[in-house]
Amino acid sequence: MRLGVLDVGSNTVHLLVVDAHRGGHPFPTHSEKTVLRLAEHVDGSGKLSRAGANALVAAVAAARQSARNLGCDDLLAFATSAVREAKNAAAVLDRVRDEAGVDLQVLAGRDEASLTFLAVRRWFGWSAGRLVVVDIGGGSLELASGIDEVPDVAISVPLGAGRLTREHFREDPPGRTDVQALRSYVGEQLSAVSHELLAAGVPDRAVATSKTLRSLARLTGAAPSKEGMRVPRHLGLPGLRQVIGFISRIAASDLAELEGVSPARAHQLLAGAVVAEAAMEALGLATVEVCPWALREGIILRRLDWLDGV
Repeated sequence: MRLGVLDVGSNTVHLLVVDAHRGGHPFPTHSEKTVLRLAEHVDGSGKLSRAGANALVAAVAAARQSARNLGCDDLLAFATSAVREAKNAAAVLDRVRDEAGVDLQVLAGRDEASLTFLAVRRWFGWSAGRLVVVDIGGGSLELASGIDEVPDVAISVPLGAGRLTREHFREDPPGRTDVQALRSYVGEQLSAVSHELLAAGVPDRAVATSKTLRSLARLTGAAPSKEGMRVPRHLGLPGLRQVIGFISRIAASDLAELEGVSPARAHQLLAGAVVAEAAMEALGLATVEVCPWALREGIILRRLDWLDGV
């Protein structure tokens, strides 16, 4: 079965095509992205601008055509925080359905956390014991903890890397005072959240997902992506702190030249690193393992489960 997954995030519209079957490992055959930075198209009233909506419709239509050309049996299309929080979300979704022919499903933050947790559980298996999962997106941070495939605790908080960059950094690179202020702010926001996660049980394994965390791991010496997804990768707190000290003095245009850093996300990497640091500190984690699977794979795995009515 060939499945297409269309992920409308705060930063990009990403189409992933996989060949998959129930009980098997989804094999990726195609990936394409359009950088939109939708969150930057939200106006002062909280509505997605006409220009942003136009760009979204065009990107979704192009992705749908690609999925059709590639012979997808089904297209699983979803949107996260940028669309979810827009005051005119319903009107935008109507336009996408009517003009691009795609019915975008808007995921709640808790569902994002739960589906990402499912993907991580399937990747590491039952022997991993209790998992705690940290997933940094553009608009929100998802956290989950559990012993099964469905987490005991699944939380979404508005601490995405792109959101914090827009709201807290005034310069590029930001001043030391702004960086320290963001560290304090994120730490305060995660205090109560971390207690809720740890109250569910002490994790046997701590896992990080998302492009931001993969980039940070690469900057601390983790294997490059060309070595394959099954190579173990870790992100340690001491190395992360060194990276923060380094990238906090570099403009986004120069960060984009570093190996493992995508130009589309370079501008928000520092804020993402601050969130990663705060989450690891709040949860008492000296290191996290980096999982190549995340939300898109969770969507695929749940869709395959439905084939047998699970």
